[in-house]
Amino acid sequence: MSSVENEWPLWEVFVRSKAGLDHKHCGSLHAADSKMAIQMARDVYTRRQEGCSVWVVLSEQIVASDPGEKDMYFDPAEDKVYRHPTFYALPQAVDHM
Repeated sequence: MSSVENEWPLWEVFVRSKAGLDHKHCGSLHAADSKMAIQMARDVYTRRQEGCSVWVVLSEQIVASDPGEKDMYFDPAEDKVYRHPTFYALPQAVDHM
């Protein structure tokens, strides 16, 4: 049996620093299950109480677009003004968008 087969699954860790903000990817870790992954993520990535929420996701469950197919997913949007509402001002309370 190879060492890869003996390793625990890889988990990606996302931490939200404070309520109202988005979760940010902060690293990866190996854990036997989701409960252990959450506990380890808390211990490793929020030691100084810098977070209010932790997400863990199995790395193998993440699906990503292919950078080689960038044009298909992220075509130029200059002709689609509705995608970027720059024609009105955001309220002051929504300053972190």
